[in-house]
Amino acid sequence: MGFLSTLFGKSIKEEEIMTNGKLKIGIILGSTRQGRVSPQVGEWVKGIADKRGDADYELIDIATFNLPFVGTGSSEEVKPWVEKVASFDGYVFITPEYNHSVTGVLKNALDSAYAEWNNKAAGIVSYGSTGGARAAEHLRGILAELQVASVRTHPTLSLFTDFENMTTFKPADLHVANVNSMLDQVKAWSGALKTLR
Repeated sequence: MGFLSTLFGKSIKEEEIMTNGKLKIGIILGSTRQGRVSPQVGEWVKGIADKRGDADYELIDIATFNLPFVGTGSSEEVKPWVEKVASFDGYVFITPEYNHSVTGVLKNALDSAYAEWNNKAAGIVSYGSTGGARAAEHLRGILAELQVASVRTHPTLSLFTDFENMTTFKPADLHVANVNSMLDQVKAWSGALKTLR
């Protein structure tokens, strides 16, 4: 029995996940602060993903869910987020690096569901002064505990070379191949893990 089972007495039907025969992949923005650049990065990743036509990709903004801190809100406040998480076969996390880790809001969003994450795959696109590498490594550990398989290819974006004045996203062309490689792996693993659910 997972988090949702405890919260609502039953789990969401996995049959509802696939529409039109394609896998559903959520691209989750991992920052909610004012002046954040994650929407620019997320839109860029989604643009690359949509050109592929191999899955249904959706941009998910944690900020729109107004999640309470785990343990402080009601089940009704968390339910829309949990249902959204459950609706996907896999994920791509867009994460900045804050203090050598992921943001508090991303950790809270991850902790706000459990069974709905299980046996799915995820890619990570990180950014920061060192490409967000330390945040991505922390995120991999969290995902493993949630039974999410994180794929190997990991596009890292530098605040110094991929952003103008650290605010306007201008990625180097070389990142497109890495994003496509990551998406290949997310799609393949998401499809394979679907057989376990």
